[in-house]
Amino acid sequence: MRRADRLFQIIQIMRRESRPITASQIAEELETSRRSVYRDIADLIGQRVPIRGEAGLGYVLDRDYDMPPLMLTPDELEAAVLGAQWVADKGDAVLAGAARDLIAKIATVVPERLRPFVSDPSVGAPLARAEAPADGLDIARARAAIRKGHKIRIRYRDELDRTSERVIWPTMIGYAETVRLIAAWCELRQDFRHFRTDRIFAAEFLDERFGRPGELRSRWKRYMEAQGLRLP
Repeated sequence: MRRADRLFQIIQIMRRESRPITASQIAEELETSRRSVYRDIADLIGQRVPIRGEAGLGYVLDRDYDMPPLMLTPDELEAAVLGAQWVADKGDAVLAGAARDLIAKIATVVPERLRPFVSDPSVGAPLARAEAPADGLDIARARAAIRKGHKIRIRYRDELDRTSERVIWPTMIGYAETVRLIAAWCELRQDFRHFRTDRIFAAEFLDERFGRPGELRSRWKRYMEAQGLRLP
């Protein structure tokens, strides 16, 4: 690995970590020596990259630090294209359009030498074999409700064809291979529930807020972990 690439990777490793990371951990991931990592970090600090050392714990990168956009490696470009291909095929109409626009924007702004990794990647997401069932609510509006922390009133039909009306606090939309799910706190059940969007046959987007979306999502993640369920 070229040294310039290694410096970039060190920043990326620190950026994705929420806790301090040691030089040994970085060295192991990059398959280099701790001495090289110490030297590289010293050089990054000398270039005014806001890295702080935590005594006995490791290094942290200032969360406000940002790098010029699209300084991406070939692997990162192909990962972005693969993810965008999947969303373009399986996401709701608005998100699918955004995924196609994303690929076009990346292809426009990356350096010429990297464009083949966007226009002719070595990876690809298979297209869905069957059309997904129609959603019973506007997924784009549901995503907006999640971001704003607004409640939704839904009418739902379960797998036994029983119907119910519920007010939910939406926290995440999951895109599975054949269906979409909305994870939410259900006021009726006073617990978290997951609703298939194709089984929702009426929805009203309310102005009433349920609180901070981030706090609800943290509670949902703890619920999922307690249930032994895999998080996205």
